[in-house]
Amino acid sequence: MSYVNVTQLTKRFGDNTVFNDIHFTVEQGEFVTLLGPSGCGKSTLLRSLAGLNPVDGGEIWVNGENITHHSPQQRGIGMVFQSYALFPNMTTAENIAFGLKMKGMGQQEIQTQVQQVIELVALKGKEKHYPHQLSGGQRQRVALARALVVKPRILLLDEPLSALDAKIRKHLRQQIRDIQTELNLTTIFVTHDQEEAMILSDRIFLMNQGKIVQQGSPEQIYTQPANEFVAQFMGNTNLVSASAAKQLFNLDTPHKVAIRPESIYVKEAGRHYEPHISSPQLGVIKQHQLLGNVIRYQVEVHDCELSVDLLNRSSERLLANGSQLELLFNLNEIQPVSA
Repeated sequence: MSYVNVTQLTKRFGDNTVFNDIHFTVEQGEFVTLLGPSGCGKSTLLRSLAGLNPVDGGEIWVNGENITHHSPQQRGIGMVFQSYALFPNMTTAENIAFGLKMKGMGQQEIQTQVQQVIELVALKGKEKHYPHQLSGGQRQRVALARALVVKPRILLLDEPLSALDAKIRKHLRQQIRDIQTELNLTTIFVTHDQEEAMILSDRIFLMNQGKIVQQGSPEQIYTQPANEFVAQFMGNTNLVSASAAKQLFNLDTPHKVAIRPESIYVKEAGRHYEPHISSPQLGVIKQHQLLGNVIRYQVEVHDCELSVDLLNRSSERLLANGSQLELLFNLNEIQPVSA
């Protein structure tokens, strides 16, 4: 049996079914991300695992124990919220120590464990600061330390980085992953940010409308989308009709196909291409966007408009709108997708 087993889990609010018949497993020490658009049920699912939302059906097992109807305090689960949920009248050390005091632990042992976790999350020197004296990233690390200090069986993270600016967010997400790896801590993370999920996760559970529509490694989710929703949600993709697929790729399929912008090349004179690269198709650039290290071109080919990503090696190589070019397609990376 896996470390976490969720079977037939159902949650309703009145007449609204948030999710129904959810199944998944998580291995010990695994970092799993619940990913999906706002309103898909991922945060409600996380809160149900924590015991903050009672479920209407199904079971939750952790390490062979059925915790479906346990109180949050009985589950041995730590949770970090988007809003930090710190006590404003307590210092950093006092906020972190709160859960240990509720367990009745001795003062000396509390001080030892609090200091250990403060060093783990790089907050040394901030022990006597109150939340209003800390930056957003520091407050989030206090919330993380408070969850870690009680040595949870599972760590749940509900969009903990969404309120932070981009630079702090990137730094803190790597800290979280490093700590999780060091502690071998089973972790379930909620986000709507595809890049965050791709970077952090061992596996991604992609949700839509209360269902897990695909689960797998980041590479599997990105390169082998199960349907149109997955293909479009995970990064940028070109969805091509069956008739256009026949014309562009000489591919017979009853479904649409997906091809990523980086899997389309511009033909270079004198270069040899492998057999899995298609024959060239003439296209016209309609517009382009500079995305830093990548230039995204919108190219019209046989009445089909495609996004094509090229590395921004030099401003001198920027192709002007209206330019003609020959496109080549990596046939190994074309994926048929169902609706």
